[in-house]
Amino acid sequence: MLCDDSSTVRSALARLLETDPGIRIVARVGDGAQALAALDRAAPPDRAQVVLLDLEMPVMDGMTALPLILQREPRPVVIVASALTQRGAGATMAALRAGASDYIPKPGASAGALADPHFRGELLAKVKGWARLGQKPAARPAVMPAPAARPSVPRVRTGLRAVVPTVVCIGSSTGGPQALAALIRRLPRQPAVPMLVVQHMPRGFTAMLAQHLDTLGGPPVSEAREGDVLEAGRIFVAPGDRHLLTRAEGEQVLLRLSEAPPENFCRPAVDPTLRSLVATFGHSVQAVILTGMGQDGLAGCQLVARAEGQVWAQDEASSVVWGMPGAVARAGLAAEQGTPESLGDALAKLCGRRA
Repeated sequence: MLCDDSSTVRSALARLLETDPGIRIVARVGDGAQALAALDRAAPPDRAQVVLLDLEMPVMDGMTALPLILQREPRPVVIVASALTQRGAGATMAALRAGASDYIPKPGASAGALADPHFRGELLAKVKGWARLGQKPAARPAVMPAPAARPSVPRVRTGLRAVVPTVVCIGSSTGGPQALAALIRRLPRQPAVPMLVVQHMPRGFTAMLAQHLDTLGGPPVSEAREGDVLEAGRIFVAPGDRHLLTRAEGEQVLLRLSEAPPENFCRPAVDPTLRSLVATFGHSVQAVILTGMGQDGLAGCQLVARAEGQVWAQDEASSVVWGMPGAVARAGLAAEQGTPESLGDALAKLCGRRA
């Protein structure tokens, strides 16, 4: 279901979605009240599994409609459409806290915006990935190795080493905000090591993401700033449109923000952060790669493994898109695979005690 007060935006999204034969548009509505009515009158074959929901609409806006949509059975997945503004970022994080699964940047009506292959890829991946996850039960087992029956994935190393890393880097993209929240909820308030988060997000959104993650009861979370001291017990989020790096100065390690060109079509990207961490800390780096399109993080994880650090990855069953973690797993680099929750529990066990 497409719910947006702009008929232009509804038509643009429909054209992009209908290029995939696995997606069917079952309704196009202009406000939240119409969305609720459409859900209530639809027979099961035509009931929306995924609702793309604008937040700013007349009659009934998206934030008002969101909890009411999520009360419907069977419960649809809601992906909110957000303007790329500071206000839009704040509204997006509020929607994620209220139960939305993900967000997409609201497309412009220009031909260039609609023809952007990255936007189209993200849109299709989120709609199909969340639809797949929405059909599965929420409960999943603890950390587990990749199934041996999947011949395309090499046998992975299993078993946690009882070695506390000096620093942890968590990389994520498509589906990442909810995966990060699930993982960080499981961490102690003051872990023995600092952690860096690199989430593919535009400028402005990462500050709101950090604020959102900071409310979950885990370690303090903030958006990284140039010159911040890398301190144990804190999580630093790479700011949008900047790579996050480290440099040693005396006995301290400081954070650096870089405007170097995008890598893997992303800035921030996971690979430059992992390169920098390996150069600074050597073998004592822990990398955790969560759901996301593409293979950002693969090259960095290869360096981590070569330096005898540890690499973990989200499993395929719980990933919205098993691109980034799948690339790491297929390369045989992932010592552990699991859900964000189980990886969070493992990190809490590993990093919750002092070195």
